[in-house]
Order: sequence, then C-alpha cells, then structure tokens
Amino acid sequence: MNALKEKVIKSILSITAFASIAFLIGIVVTLFANSLTALKGIDQIQFLFSSDWAPYYSPAEYGILSMVISSALIGITAALVCIPLGIGTALYLNEIAGSAQRKILKPVIEILAGIPSIIFGFFAMAVLAPFLQNIFDLPSGLCILTASLTLGIMTIPVITSIAEDALGFVPIGFKEASYALGGNRWQTLIKVTIPAAASGIITSIILAIGRIVGETMIVLMVAGGSLAIPTSILAPARPMTSTIAAEMGEAAYGSLHFSALFEIGLLLFFMTFILNFISERISKKYRLKLGQGR
Repeated sequence: MNALKEKVIKSILSITAFASIAFLIGIVVTLFANSLTALKGIDQIQFLFSSDWAPYYSPAEYGILSMVISSALIGITAALVCIPLGIGTALYLNEIAGSAQRKILKPVIEILAGIPSIIFGFFAMAVLAPFLQNIFDLPSGLCILTASLTLGIMTIPVITSIAEDALGFVPIGFKEASYALGGNRWQTLIKVTIPAAASGIITSIILAIGRIVGETMIVLMVAGGSLAIPTSILAPARPMTSTIAAEMGEAAYGSLHFSALFEIGLLLFFMTFILNFISERISKKYRLKLGQGR
C-alpha cells in the first residue's frame, strides 16, 4: 500500500514538473509564432535601433529604441531605490530587530507585497506625481522618476522577504566562529553573514529587477506615455510593457502591428530569461564557494 502511495505521489509530482516545462515551451512557441510576421516584414535593424514608432501612419514605422531606453532607465532607477532599502530591511530584521519589532515589521512587509500594483499606481498618481511636480517644477509629475520610485517601493518586499530568509539560513556556527576569532558584530555581518547568504540575496535582487522590467500597470499609469527618447529621469517615457498594454486592444489580429507587439513581448521574455540565467549562475558560484569554504 505504501509503495502504491509513493508511486502515485511520484507520478503527480512528475506531471507537475513536466507541465511547467510544457507551459514554458508553449509560451515561447506562441510568442515566436505570432512574431513571425514582424520578423519577416520589418527590418530588424530599424526595429531595434530606431525610435520612430508610428503603426497607424502610412507607411507605418516600427522602432522600439525609445521604449528600450525608457525600460532601462526605469529599471535602473527603481533598482537603486529597492536594492539598498530591501537588503537594509532584511539585515535589520535578521540581525538587529528584537522579537517584538520583527512581529510587527514582518507582517507589514508581507501585506505590502500582496497589494496589487494598480493600487500603487493610484497612490503615485494622487500623491507622488503632484509632489514631484511641485518639487521639480515639472509640467507634469508623470515621468520616469515617479514610475521608478513607485516600482522601487513595490519591489522592496520581494528583496526583503527572500534576502531575510537567506540570512536566516546562515548556520549559527559561522557567526560563533567569527566571534571566537575576535570579530565584532559588524565584521561578522560584512565578512561572514552576507557572503554566506550572497546566493539568496543576489537571487532576490534579480527577481525584483525581473518584476520591475515586466511591470505593466504602474508604468502605463504614471510614466507619462511619451515615445520620445528620454533625456533625464524627469522626462515622461513609455517602456515596452506599457506599449503592449496600450495598443494590443487596438491592433488588428494578425496584422503587422499586432505581430510587432508580440515581438516586443518576445524581447521582454528573453530579457527576463537572461536575468534568471545570470541569477542562477551567480547563485551557483556562491554555493560552490560556500561549499569549498566548509
């Protein structure tokens, strides 16, 4: 009877694992199949290195350079917000906060992680955009900085949760050995705890950046929607995700415009795939170093 249960459980887990692979392959095939018209009908050099996006004109133009630059600027600026705050919060929770503080802060961070992105967008439109507009004397508060700050705040719990778990899994013996050799709390934290948890910390950062790059609703609401190449973080912008969301409903099924939007999605997929690949390689590198150190 036990053997039968083990076989059933093993079969269910195997089906689940292979279903995930099947879904991934299905997504890639769908994106590629719907991008074929654009891949064949649009000069790919112009597509990648031109900023002229005018699908409704005659002749239509499809250039995504401004969207790529906008996505990169928003991603980098948001990362500068969420990485230090997220890791700092994780270190505070794990190393400094008492049990009473941890009981309060941990649920608050988890609640923040569960808030829908559109709520963050409403907050940015109602509070953050007017505030930045007044501070910097802008014609509109809808710009890269508004979107980046909102995305950075939204992704802090992603980094904090994963990094705090990674820090919590560092063996207590590592810290005790550091103290026994004369290291103080700060030296132990910098030279022992953080390097031992580096794999999980780096993974949390890559996952947060992946979420920033793939976020749609916030950038659609507060980035400004300009297709011009942004000259600063105070300029309005239109990243790749918001272009897909804004125009997919208007593009005729099977048209060149429709296929071009799918090609943008295909490019986004490969960007996030590369980020995850880099994350896994770095995590594996630190796991190997940690194993050799033991």
